[in-house]
Amino acid sequence: MSEGVETVGLDSPPRLAVDRLLDDRQTRIIVCCGAGGVGKTTTAAALGVRAAARGRKAVVLTIDPARRLAQSMGIDSLDNTPRRVADAGADGGELHAMMLDMKRTFDEIVEAHADAERARAILANPFYQSLSAGFAGTQEYMAMEKLGQLRARDDWDLIIVDTPPSRSALDFLDAPKRLGSFLDGKFIRVLMAPAKVGGRAGMKFLNVGMSMMTGTLSKLMGASLLKDVQTFVAAMDTMFGGFRTRADATFRLLQAPGTAFLVVAAPEPDALREAAYFVERLAAERMPLAGLVLNRVHGSGADQLSAERALAAAENLEEGGIVDQESGKAGLRDTAAEPPGADDDTTAVDRITAGLLRLHAERMQVIAREQRTRDRFASLHPEVAVAEVAALPGDVHDLAGLRAIGDRLAAGVPAGA
Repeated sequence: MSEGVETVGLDSPPRLAVDRLLDDRQTRIIVCCGAGGVGKTTTAAALGVRAAARGRKAVVLTIDPARRLAQSMGIDSLDNTPRRVADAGADGGELHAMMLDMKRTFDEIVEAHADAERARAILANPFYQSLSAGFAGTQEYMAMEKLGQLRARDDWDLIIVDTPPSRSALDFLDAPKRLGSFLDGKFIRVLMAPAKVGGRAGMKFLNVGMSMMTGTLSKLMGASLLKDVQTFVAAMDTMFGGFRTRADATFRLLQAPGTAFLVVAAPEPDALREAAYFVERLAAERMPLAGLVLNRVHGSGADQLSAERALAAAENLEEGGIVDQESGKAGLRDTAAEPPGADDDTTAVDRITAGLLRLHAERMQVIAREQRTRDRFASLHPEVAVAEVAALPGDVHDLAGLRAIGDRLAAGVPAGA
């Protein structure tokens, strides 16, 4: 049996043992991934708080644009520098948190791998400024870069990564390859040609040999933008190989022992369909999957009352068919024996009771629908360990809330189940 997994029976998926995963000192990186809006950030933060309370020196890297993580941890703001979270550690444990600054991370790469003069030229280049601020896939690539930087520092024994809120959960894995392909592509090589030849000879080569192509590019991009791109490419020429090398190194780090992926999902068809796709992709890439965290699962402490029975009782109350219970049998109310006004009171109580029964029926229908969705996922991936986290009535906004989420993660089953 692998670390972080507990068996619970033949008819149930294995249970994800979160505390066992966090306590395993061989686990150095946990990557929380999944579709947008399923609770990745809250899960990552709760794991960090629980790990620190169990003696780990943990850092949480988040890419959450809503900045709820900082508020939950009592920090005024998060930036590209890890900050200590007060009152979050025990038994020698510590928790640090940071929020990825995509552009600042790109700037740090330039400053670290170029001399001062070339770095200034790159940072001031308009095309670079546009690329570093919003090029498709840059955020995911910079998340990978920052992960590599944190691991190289070796200041923490556990790094927890909250992957970007992308259209697809797969973007985090694909981004380094896409950005590397862009930097190594034919378009970039064409623009690099004059820089490699050098000086006026290079410009003559470009103007004579590729005048038609550059004329087309000038029309598409504008002469000013084309010049900015050419200047950027010339300055970045020596750094292109470094992007690919570091991306490959980080990719290998994600495949290595000591890394654990947690796929986070909600008990909804789209989210679990994406989760299933991601599970299959992780297997194809030989990346270690720890299990599935299923957030916002609904439960009930009165599940012995089915939705059908609750709706039938509500309808009978609303129609006046259900009456006082006497000797275990139902009988018609004796309205003549009731004091004045009792009928109005009884009607009001019946209305409230019927409403509560209908709410219960809706909850039971939701539970049944979620169970069918989970069963479909489990039938496709019976080997995937699962931790279910009960739905909360509101948002998490402090450390106490994150600790409560951590408790539910460790329990692995929703309230009322």
